[in-house]
Amino acid sequence: MAKKTVASLQTSSKRLTKAIKMVRSPKTGAYTFAESVMPPELVDEWLSKK
Repeated sequence: MAKKTVASLQTSSKRLTKAIKMVRSPKTGAYTFAESVMPPELVDEWLSKK
């Protein structure tokens, strides 16, 4: 299950988005958070990846 948290960041002329999703560790079963800063067009693609 992915937690979709998106914050818009704007630096100079580029528009960026910070996305955070919960990732379950296959080894321990614990949840961790994966964060990434990317263009807004790539957020849905990144969140749908495992």
